[in-house]
Amino acid sequence: MGTIDISYYNLFIGLLLLAIPFFYLWKFKTGLLKPALIGTVRMIIQLFFIGMYLKYLFLWNNPWINFLWVIIMIFVAGQTALVRTQLKHRILLIPITVGFLCSVVLVGLYFIGIVLQLDNIFSAQYFIPIFGILMGNMLSSNVIALNTYYSGLKREQQLYRYLLGNGATRQEAQAPFIRQAIIKSFSPLIANISVMGLVALPGTMIGQILGGSSPNVAIKYQMMIMVITFTASMLSLMITISLASRRSFDAYGKLLEVTKEPRK
Repeated sequence: MGTIDISYYNLFIGLLLLAIPFFYLWKFKTGLLKPALIGTVRMIIQLFFIGMYLKYLFLWNNPWINFLWVIIMIFVAGQTALVRTQLKHRILLIPITVGFLCSVVLVGLYFIGIVLQLDNIFSAQYFIPIFGILMGNMLSSNVIALNTYYSGLKREQQLYRYLLGNGATRQEAQAPFIRQAIIKSFSPLIANISVMGLVALPGTMIGQILGGSSPNVAIKYQMMIMVITFTASMLSLMITISLASRRSFDAYGKLLEVTKEPRK
């Protein structure tokens, strides 16, 4: 049995559930009601647009078009990271773009080509969803980690200089701040992995079961999704921090002004 379709009328009925969180955002004057409304409208428009685009993307199944879509996703993710971290373009744009591109290509193609052993590794049915999942997770982990990394450096510049003054290399002096960035970014993911299947049934697994796949197949796919998102997120973060750090300090090891000036 295939997935049960949701009519547009029933979809509207389902969207009415948003009245509950919206009410409490308004009642407690959180200031989040307007962003939540705008975000919801954007989500609906974007998903309908992507749905129409993916319909033709799967129909064409052209490797060049598929890869172009991945490049677009990387560009959008890079711009989103710049906005969320408030880091300057010259500091983060190239590092995070390279980090995303290298990680998603290496890990994504490893999964599709070696684990799944598809004859056509650019098949839209697998290529687009897998790369999309990787990009979403890499973006979230990178934003949290980069904010933690640079805020730690700005807050504890004396510790960084002390380590340099006592013979540590730049990599060694940066290690405590990278460690904190990794802990802050990956602790939720590790906690999520540890309770998966007991406390929570993940979306990928549920989606496959609703689509008609057997639970055994869905479980194996979910295991691999968690493995590749964990790996790609860590790899992209390490590449991004390594490249960004080279642009963040002067010749004497002093941290430059890396964040954008707040708008007045």
